[in-house]
Amino acid sequence: MNERSVHHATFTVERTYQASPARVFAAWADSEAKARWFSKADEFDFRVGGREFSRGGPPDGPIYTFDACFQEIVPNQRIVYSYTLDMGEMRISVSVTTVELKPTDAGTRLIFTEQGTYLDGHDTPEQREHGTKAMLDTLGEVLRNESSRGRT
Repeated sequence: MNERSVHHATFTVERTYQASPARVFAAWADSEAKARWFSKADEFDFRVGGREFSRGGPPDGPIYTFDACFQEIVPNQRIVYSYTLDMGEMRISVSVTTVELKPTDAGTRLIFTEQGTYLDGHDTPEQREHGTKAMLDTLGEVLRNESSRGRT
């Protein structure tokens, strides 16, 4: 029998974007907009109690399943969701994530906080934080590109 373990951790990543809170919120709330910087959802129902579900992975790698439920949505201010992440048939983590959007003189300060339960050593908080930073950087690139085309 494999030894089981649980590791609990919280991390916070902050980014400032030169886009309005409404524009940053829309990048999370619209499935087509979100697919520009996050995995394309197989199911996307952006409402409290709604689900975001996607399954995929690298060509020769494992299949990952992201299954989220939106717990709270305050337009242009806050999104709270809980999610599981599976690798193949194995659950590797369960998390609660809060995305806060704060207006600034330059645009929006995004505060991403994840409280995770990482299971059996298949994922770590450090790996998840690294991936989150890359994901939020990609969001910034998408917002910059859209801004240069006239969207704020």
